[in-house]
Amino acid sequence: MYEPMTMARLGVLLAGVDDPRRWRLVAEFLEEYSWESSERRADLLIQEPAPTGDDHWDVFLAALTEYLAARDGRGAPSWVETRSLRQFWFPFNTRAARVDAVVHSPAAFRRRGVFISPQELKVA
Repeated sequence: MYEPMTMARLGVLLAGVDDPRRWRLVAEFLEEYSWESSERRADLLIQEPAPTGDDHWDVFLAALTEYLAARDGRGAPSWVETRSLRQFWFPFNTRAARVDAVVHSPAAFRRRGVFISPQELKVA
């Protein structure tokens, strides 16, 4: 029986794989998330993911969770508050991508030090 990926499961899958694979997994999560009802979406975000082994991705998951919850008109689970970076991270680190991310990065990402263009999150 089909079960959509949860944020906790996404965290497990992100551990120990390279960044291109991580982005494919994030896209898969966002696609599955987009097909679920609003009530079910909240359930997909509630459980805290275990550490991935990379602080950037651990913080990214918290930012993504807050971003999706806010987009659905909900508050984020409390676990997201414990995650932030000490140095800014630009996952897509070209000059154009950096400028776009600095100007347009969603607040949930920006306040944690992750700068990403909203276009990178358009799957959902």
